[in-house]
Amino acid sequence: MNKETNHSNIDSNTGMTSLERRAIAALTAVFSVRMFGLFMILPVFTLYAEDRYTGYTATLAGLAIGIYGLTQALLQIPFGMLSDRIGRKPVIIAGLIIFMLGSVIAALSDSILGVILGRALQGAGAIAAVVMALMADLTREQQRAKAMAIFGASIGLIFVLALIAGPALGHLVGLSGLFWMTAALALVGMAVFYFSISEPAALRFHQDTEASPAQFSDVLEDRQLLRLDGGIFILHLVLVAGWVVLPLTLRDAGLAASDHWKVYVLVLLVSIILMFPFIIASGKQQYAKFVFVGAVFALGVYQLTLAGYHENLITIVAMMVIFFTAFNILEANLPSLVSRFAPPEKKGTALGVYSTSQFLGAFVGGLAGGWLLDGYGPQAVFLFCAAMTGVWFLFAVTMRNPPPPKDRERIE
Repeated sequence: MNKETNHSNIDSNTGMTSLERRAIAALTAVFSVRMFGLFMILPVFTLYAEDRYTGYTATLAGLAIGIYGLTQALLQIPFGMLSDRIGRKPVIIAGLIIFMLGSVIAALSDSILGVILGRALQGAGAIAAVVMALMADLTREQQRAKAMAIFGASIGLIFVLALIAGPALGHLVGLSGLFWMTAALALVGMAVFYFSISEPAALRFHQDTEASPAQFSDVLEDRQLLRLDGGIFILHLVLVAGWVVLPLTLRDAGLAASDHWKVYVLVLLVSIILMFPFIIASGKQQYAKFVFVGAVFALGVYQLTLAGYHENLITIVAMMVIFFTAFNILEANLPSLVSRFAPPEKKGTALGVYSTSQFLGAFVGGLAGGWLLDGYGPQAVFLFCAAMTGVWFLFAVTMRNPPPPKDRERIE
């Protein structure tokens, strides 16, 4: 690794070298481009797709929304393993090219099947594991937790911005315009990455960020980790299923599609403010499980309330605040809990299985949400999500108290 990493240009405030700061900024930008494009479509697709694409059904719309999760789940670990053989940089560039190609196909499509193909290719550019491995290659171990925290916070911000930008821009440029914007951003991301990051001199396996196939069986037999894997599966299932039906619910409650972004700004800002006391409390050993279980319970309240009262705009907005507050709490806590329950030497594998579960949840949520909306209406989607959340609540209640963050002993 460049000697700069170890000795030169260390910032007195962050303790990071200039190489580490540049690596974090460039890798965050690259991954943000991808996340922004994937999520910008969620709040608007079912609003505009029916009048835009031939062959439209709600089931196929749900598949188009969630199909990225399937291809990403299947390819993220193989991409990471490939990068160990041929290098991080070529795999990331290839992943961004695949993502851009998928965006172009979706932008050019007049058929819902073409959009499904494009979204599948977007997911197939599965560079998440490779980005994390390269981040580990380019940062010292004592700075890695800080680097990952900066990366995670930035991605969370991008998620929020994407959910606002999609509705704000969707009524101006349409779905094709959003896909073209995504393709353009991918091209910019490739240029930033190519000129900002050099391939590490030596590739190393990082047990805290990379998955090892030899450890899969051990991780999959750990009941505490399986509870968390099931939790992230259900969390992203209800998230993506919600995006199949929620935009239509807001429209049917009297809110013009061009004004949806205003509701998302309000809801997301309030939910971010509300989540902070709970995030702080969850960092204390005696409150960690209570906050976690309470957030899962709040998800169920949201689903059951909208199953019965999804025609009143004020009720919908109030329940959205509850949902996103709970979602933010759980999204922030789940990776930490995986790290606390997993043995140190299996942390990367545990997080790989966790991420795969997350992406599979998004796929199932999109497909199930569309199918239920097609056959039974929005109430069925909310009831299905409530039932899945109820299953998760049982898992959460029976979960053992997580060990303190510094205690790396395995909980048997």
